[in-house]
Amino acid sequence: MATKWKDTELNKDIWSLILQGMKRDEFRLLPGGICAVLASLIFSDLLHGRFFVTEETLTGGFFLNLSLGVGLWGLLGFLVRYRNRRWKPSHGEFYQEWKEKLKKQQIFWGLLFLILLGAAIKNFHYIYTHPWKYENYSMGYTFVGTVILQWIVGEIILLSYMKRKLEEYMAAMEQINQQNLEAALRSEQMKVDLISNVSHDLKTPLTSMVGYLELMKKEELSDVLEDYVEVIFRKAQKLKEMIDSLFDLAKTSSGNVELKMEPMEMNRLIEQVYADMEDRIQKSGRELVVSLTKEDTSFIADSSYMYRICQNLLENALKYSQEYTRIFLKTSVIAGEEDAKKVRFEITNTAGYRMEFTKEQVVERFVRGDESRTTEGNGLGLAIVNTYTAALGGSFEVNIDCDQFKATVEFLK
Repeated sequence: MATKWKDTELNKDIWSLILQGMKRDEFRLLPGGICAVLASLIFSDLLHGRFFVTEETLTGGFFLNLSLGVGLWGLLGFLVRYRNRRWKPSHGEFYQEWKEKLKKQQIFWGLLFLILLGAAIKNFHYIYTHPWKYENYSMGYTFVGTVILQWIVGEIILLSYMKRKLEEYMAAMEQINQQNLEAALRSEQMKVDLISNVSHDLKTPLTSMVGYLELMKKEELSDVLEDYVEVIFRKAQKLKEMIDSLFDLAKTSSGNVELKMEPMEMNRLIEQVYADMEDRIQKSGRELVVSLTKEDTSFIADSSYMYRICQNLLENALKYSQEYTRIFLKTSVIAGEEDAKKVRFEITNTAGYRMEFTKEQVVERFVRGDESRTTEGNGLGLAIVNTYTAALGGSFEVNIDCDQFKATVEFLK
């Protein structure tokens, strides 16, 4: 059965498509461009009748360039927009594609310019070699100047379009980055809230367990049960310390802390931490070499947070250093930016394991340098140092040189 088309419906569909197309951005340039090109053709034809009058030729050339520039703006603008109507700045390789397109368009436009310029120069040469037909060379100057001016106009059109596309791409990337940042912040906040809530929920029953274990230790038990209770008590205490650390870390990371900033001295702080941990240091089998500067090491910070920072750094060195090696503790005052001074504390130890990690990895929560996990650490020590130091406005750095591990904290005086 043959299919019959109704002419009226077909024409209606065509006109509908044309009207829809005219509403699109690229088609708005088309009518003006066509009209301007037609006007430039008329001016060009008029010029052929004014070969002997310089003033009229140059005046006609001016209006020729004006109408041709408008036509070029319309037609070239329509062409580049229509050809790239589906080109959306939404993928990661857009910038490379943008550079390739710009390069191709400029090469094409450059070749077209050379062709037109060659034709204009040839026309000028014809006028120059036929003096009996032309009184002066204004017509030749007009043709050469027209090609150069229209090339400049076209170059501006292409660069303006590519600039707009690049701006669209940058705006899209900024929006994507903003969305990713907001998503990351929400995710981080959810992690902090989860850790805080879980830590809080675990602390209550664990505190009760520790309390009952302390009561059991006071009862008369057999040697075997007494050993069992002692082991359980130590493990419960360790778990309580880890939960407390995790809770404090989550609280500090969220920024929901009240800092009590006050003057303090780094040298006095190191001496206090050393004295408090002296028994543990002696049992560790490590030798500590303490070198405190004679300069003034006063600075502003929260004393409780600073104590925890120095304590964690020393505990980290004791846990992960090679047995029977030396640990170096050093304070100094260094020059900062704009004549400011900084108080520095650094601790260096020789690792008892192979160190294959970066600073970014080692300060992550629950990440440990000792991958075999033969030591007592829980992977929170340096994470707490990093978070607390940032909260106090200081800087924390980790340097690894073969088996030497150096941790450094700095604060403005």
